[in-house]
Amino acid sequence: NYPNPFNPLTTINYSLPQNCFVTLKIYNILGQEIKTLVNEEKSSGMNSIRFDGSNLSSGIYFYMLRTENYSQTKELTLIK
Repeated sequence: NYPNPFNPLTTINYSLPQNCFVTLKIYNILGQEIKTLVNEEKSSGMNSIRFDGSNLSSGIYFYMLRTENYSQTKELTLIK
């Protein structure tokens, strides 16, 4: 994601080798789901989504990107 740390907006970019169903969720440090950003079929190639953390407290959050064959978790830092 860029920028990271962010306040309050960041953009998460991801690339898909083929069309597939994608879920992209934000979690807090306790592992509680905060928001679902993507939960749908996406086309191959570069994709991006903006995340607005203006209603959240400063801190560390995580986003998890999942497809049927892939899963990755990365850290987001929100500084207000």
